Amino acid sequence: MILSLSLCLSSFLQHPAAAQEPVVKPLPAQQMVALPVQEDLRYAGEVHFGAIRRLTTAGENAEGYLSWGGKQITYQAKFGGRSCDQIYTLDLLSGARKLVSTGSGRTTCSFFMPGDRAILFGSTHAASDDCLPPADYSMGYVWKIYPQFDLYVRDLETWDLQPLAPAPGYDAEAVVSPDGKKIVFTSRREGDLDIYIMNVDGTNITKLTDKLGYDGGPFFSPDSQRIVYRSFYPNTQAETDRYLLLLNQDTIEPMALQLYVMNTDGSNKVQVTDNGAANFGPFFHPDGHNIIYCSNQGSATGREFDLYMIRDDGHNNEQITFCPTFDGFPMFSQDGKNLVFASNRQNASEGDTNLFLAEWLPDAQAVK
Repeated sequence: MILSLSLCLSSFLQHPAAAQEPVVKPLPAQQMVALPVQEDLRYAGEVHFGAIRRLTTAGENAEGYLSWGGKQITYQAKFGGRSCDQIYTLDLLSGARKLVSTGSGRTTCSFFMPGDRAILFGSTHAASDDCLPPADYSMGYVWKIYPQFDLYVRDLETWDLQPLAPAPGYDAEAVVSPDGKKIVFTSRREGDLDIYIMNVDGTNITKLTDKLGYDGGPFFSPDSQRIVYRSFYPNTQAETDRYLLLLNQDTIEPMALQLYVMNTDGSNKVQVTDNGAANFGPFFHPDGHNIIYCSNQGSATGREFDLYMIRDDGHNNEQITFCPTFDGFPMFSQDGKNLVFASNRQNASEGDTNLFLAEWLPDAQAVK
């Protein structure tokens, strides 16, 4: 499905009569091509990673998600003097990058539509050309939930851009089901932050969560029958008061997000993590039972985030990455042989976040 992470040389085939070794003549100096710099991007303990390929080199790049054909990714990035994220595609063979969003406003959470002919993403460009005011950190570490976010679909052939299921309030964090029939997304169209599902054409919108608190970041299981997502539910009156205070300011405090799974009709909600940490960016392994996700559960300061893998029943939690800063936003290829993720590992400039493509080694092949 996806490009190999290593360079291959064509084998030299000999006929029985051609037993002599060929004479290899060196290229003239002006034709010599420098080989790509080999980077050692794996940290000790990362036994499930084989070869790792760097996909971006500078700026803030995140949420890289593979196309259906596995030849491209769509992602959000801020670089070259831009003040906020825009949506791009990246060709994994040529490295060609293309701006998909308008270049104005703030964008987030892009995903290829079925057939790779269009891209779904969230944007505020219809409300303002600028990035809108940032989060107010005098309230602590908070995420801004901009009510100006709406969902859009960019046709990659005609370049037509159309809103999808617009409504007042925040609409973002949208992804498409593997069977190509449904879209799940996060919305505040009814006041609280909840998860909704709809047909890919924006019809038949159904609310899946209704408990007070933040539900978001949903992804489908490989069979399109379940959804994994992150949630924060206040448990005390003080927590409820703070949650509502921040929500009325279009912000949330992402300090204790736990992972859940549910059926696509909203039934059978099951809590997967219960560790008091910030867990987000969950994605199902192609086996349909293991979930890879980002968490600061192993950090004494709460500032170091790594990837972990856990069963959908909450058992067999395993740390996957050991970068001393940040690893997150993982996505498996459909065949489970590769993993796209974002990381601060070995960046050229402090503060950069880049995208990487790693060869995934299952348990039987993991480096011991």
